[in-house]
Amino acid sequence: MDWQDRIVIDPKILVGKPIIKGTRLAVEFIVELLAQGWPESEILRNYPGISNEDISACLKYATSLLKAEKIYPFQLSQA
Repeated sequence: MDWQDRIVIDPKILVGKPIIKGTRLAVEFIVELLAQGWPESEILRNYPGISNEDISACLKYATSLLKAEKIYPFQLSQA
């Protein structure tokens, strides 16, 4: 399963934030629930329009962004 099959960006929905296809649930919202310690089962119970695969796609989307992030170290000049 590819996250691109389940995560979409539509400028007309949530100002273009990535969402789970067919919902108004932002990827960021689902990742935040997981970070707060919500078990998947609780998320699915509260948001019955999504599936385990949708939650997994949110995490894969977040992972792909982090992998693409570029870090440029810099040094402060000694004066």
